[in-house]
Amino acid sequence: MTVTLYHNPACSKSRQTLQLLRDRDIEVDIVEYLNTPPSKETLVDLLGMLGKPASALVRRKEGTFTDLGLSDADDEALLDAMVANPVLIERPIVVSGRNARLGRPPENVLEIL
Repeated sequence: MTVTLYHNPACSKSRQTLQLLRDRDIEVDIVEYLNTPPSKETLVDLLGMLGKPASALVRRKEGTFTDLGLSDADDEALLDAMVANPVLIERPIVVSGRNARLGRPPENVLEIL
């Protein structure tokens, strides 16, 4: 089985999730989303797999969130902000087939493996 991990190596939860997958001998396709930001279409697809609105995927504690005045933004504005500022994307995200989970906590991803 191969899964895709939207990964930020500076994030401890992202590193823990990657290790959890490797410990189970799961082949991981790593997307360092800060270097290779997902398109708006990809984010919409991920949200569909997560079954969540854009507001669930945005990091509200990032300074950029406040700087851009996103507290009252709708999903469309949040998606545009995440595309332009990938640091706003919650991580890690694991995709297996047509299912995705946020790795917060890392064990959440086991539901789709």
